[in-house]
Amino acid sequence: MNYLIVGIGGFLGANARYILGGWLASKWSTAFPFETLIINVSGSFVLCLFMTLALERFEIPIEYRQFFAIGFLGAYTTFSTLTFETIELLQQGRVLYALLNILGSGVLGLLAGYLGVISGRAI
Repeated sequence: MNYLIVGIGGFLGANARYILGGWLASKWSTAFPFETLIINVSGSFVLCLFMTLALERFEIPIEYRQFFAIGFLGAYTTFSTLTFETIELLQQGRVLYALLNILGSGVLGLLAGYLGVISGRAI
């Protein structure tokens, strides 16, 4: 049953990523992967917010945590894409964009995660 719970969450998270990523890509230049950066940062915030609320505030059952944290957000966030896109930027000689991509996702992701924990504790 856990496989089904995680799988349904993954299906929904992958589609959310696909829809949001496509929409964001249509709004900005493709010179820099803004959609991946935004998805990674928002996923970091939401995961940390959710897990803080789930474990410290509301004692959300493990099945719901698996569905949302492992399934949905696991499929929604895109760190493997971050790696691939950064390598592509490096191969294109766009070193500054590659560094911005790694540092932006890493630093902003950590900051968003920290803000998620703070937000979860403040609720």
